[in-house]
Amino acid sequence: MMSAVPSPRVNTLMAASPSLTRFGSSFLKAGSSFFLRKGDGSGLPLTRPLLPPSVSQLSQSSLHPQPVKQSTDSLAQPPRPPPGHEAELPERPSRACLKSDYIELPPPASKCSRSQSIINGFNVLCGVGILTTAYGIKEGGWLSLLLLPLLGGSSCYTGLLLKRCIDSSPNIDTYPDIGQVAFGLFGRIFVSVVLYLELYASCVEYITLLGDSLSSVFPSAHLAFTGIELNAHNLFAITMALAILPSVWLRNLSLLSYLSAGGVIATITVIVCLFWVGIGEGIGFHPSGALVNVTRLPVALGLYGYCYSGHSVFPNIYSSMEERSQFPFVLLFCFTVVTLVYAGVAVSGFMMFGESTMSQFTLNLPQQYIPSKIAIWMTVVNPYTKYALTMTPVALSIEEALPKKMQSYLVGMSVRTCLVFSTVAVALLFPYFALVMALLGSVFTMLVALILPCACYLSIKKGAVPLWEIILCIIIIMIGVVCACIGSYTSINRMISSR
Repeated sequence: MMSAVPSPRVNTLMAASPSLTRFGSSFLKAGSSFFLRKGDGSGLPLTRPLLPPSVSQLSQSSLHPQPVKQSTDSLAQPPRPPPGHEAELPERPSRACLKSDYIELPPPASKCSRSQSIINGFNVLCGVGILTTAYGIKEGGWLSLLLLPLLGGSSCYTGLLLKRCIDSSPNIDTYPDIGQVAFGLFGRIFVSVVLYLELYASCVEYITLLGDSLSSVFPSAHLAFTGIELNAHNLFAITMALAILPSVWLRNLSLLSYLSAGGVIATITVIVCLFWVGIGEGIGFHPSGALVNVTRLPVALGLYGYCYSGHSVFPNIYSSMEERSQFPFVLLFCFTVVTLVYAGVAVSGFMMFGESTMSQFTLNLPQQYIPSKIAIWMTVVNPYTKYALTMTPVALSIEEALPKKMQSYLVGMSVRTCLVFSTVAVALLFPYFALVMALLGSVFTMLVALILPCACYLSIKKGAVPLWEIILCIIIIMIGVVCACIGSYTSINRMISSR
């Protein structure tokens, strides 16, 4: 339910979740628009994706000018610098349908159609956040549902801003590229680090989700060894991490990409199981709950915000489209549908379980029913197949920073092993799935989905932005900053008080 590297033969299920499709983002690829490729006279290595090309590489690249992209934006383009002040980078081969350069997969036959791009958008936006929407109503009250269209509309608009940023220069293809054009090397590194931290935190959430789901199936499981006692949650969190570890050691993840391509199917299955239990098994829907809970509203804000954390993938989807002029329609359609889905699941889940709603509605499903078992195991299989794809970019970023003499396979395995164990330690230290997700939504989603797109857009398109849009962007930035501060403070305070 969080995204994926495309499998060789699955062209319509490319991004099973937001965090995993980021695996193919520019900050990890030799094919980034700010890094030259072999065959273009450069040979810049993959192991330095965060560093800009050297002066000599830029000099060589100037011999191969790159054609300017055809913009689909109606805004006037800012004037280009005179020759000699901007090094043109060579045109890179098309990355159709989110193909990752360093995964040895055959190239897709063509770019993505509009329908394929819509499916990619659904995969990106329909992630594990859907499990907590009912809990969001419990925390914030019924009026908190108004945050869904508010955040969804703002995120859809900022997604269009990212498109305009890409259209403004042939050197921009992905989110870190946008950060570099807007704010220089610092902007690229800052955006990349934010995305790495979000990926790492998503892996922590996977471990927590696995522990919660399996402990609900086997609640009496425990282990006592040399004075150390592990309850069901801790036991399954550790054992599942050990089971995941070999997949994290893999360098070629094409096998896992087949499994991870089923994010849409998994999400649909869980939703169907929820309604199946509510209607077919006689639980029913019973209106209850407060109209609004002001003190706990920031937690709901973070949970709903996390649902729209797919902006790091939107540039990849846009670049992969055959008809880029259709991107606004794709974005609007996807955000409209997923907002309705999130609202429907939230209302149905809370009406079924009321104030007893847990952080994941799957934990409320009665275990004696078949659809409940299906939903639980779907939430187990999905994180298991996604973890390695999510952690790999983080591992690569650390491996590339090591001295040359330490860049060996054994050292890489050690780095990845330490990363896996560290996510287990953090998950056991903070076993609060909803609160951690609310923190991620408050900090990372507000940054990636609201603050950074507006800031980068105003920086890149300065002089060509109408006054009303400048005011709108400033308002969105202010809303993002306020929500990030209030939401993160409330989530951290709740976690501390829960210990």
